[in-house]
Amino acid sequence: SQNSRIIEIQTQMSERAVELLNLPEDKPCYLLDVGCGSGLSGDYLSEEGHYWVGLDISTAMLDVAMDREVEGDLVLGDMGQGVPFRSGTFDGCISISALQWLCNADKKSHIPPKRLYTFFSSLYSSLQRGARAVFQIYPEDSKQLELITSQAMKAGFTGGMVVDYPNSTKAKKLFLCLFAGESGVLPKVCVKKRMNMVQRFFSGKSVKKSKDWIMEKKERRRRQGKDVRADTKYTGRHRKPRF
Repeated sequence: SQNSRIIEIQTQMSERAVELLNLPEDKPCYLLDVGCGSGLSGDYLSEEGHYWVGLDISTAMLDVAMDREVEGDLVLGDMGQGVPFRSGTFDGCISISALQWLCNADKKSHIPPKRLYTFFSSLYSSLQRGARAVFQIYPEDSKQLELITSQAMKAGFTGGMVVDYPNSTKAKKLFLCLFAGESGVLPKVCVKKRMNMVQRFFSGKSVKKSKDWIMEKKERRRRQGKDVRADTKYTGRHRKPRF
């Protein structure tokens, strides 16, 4: 909260997360900030005219937020134990650099997949249907990212990954964008200011007859030991025409 460079970076990531929430224009919303820390992201939410609640596991960080007299309400809690709010409370959720910590087992009782599912399922319930949750994350590797997205899908979310500055080692940022209750399309961005890449969207099940659905079906049949014919539609091979 004292380092101007960190404050600038946090504000930029918060701005990007709110952009990806795609909130209605000129309408105050009620938002949840998971891993709110000292309230830097909350400051941006307040500047944009939104009301917010911050959740964090660190008493020390929340004390700093209180000393700074942030405008949001603050809640002490472990997100791995669930989001303690009533169904349909929030219009959206943001989280900056916090979600990846649920992949770590800091105690013997901590089971990362279970803690992630508990968090995502309770968050899903606390969001209004059609709302979004945007997480800026730093996964250690692809396995950790797969763990996070699989538990989000299991809890009912759909969504996708947005990667800003994908060709830059230092500036690269990953944003997991989740939709509660219905699928959505990520908002357009100004390519002059930011090079971004939208990765594959995911959902609980692939659309029937789509490429992913067909490939998943073939893979299941292979695991069952059944013969699987090469798919000409996607491999470029052509069957002889029938007359």
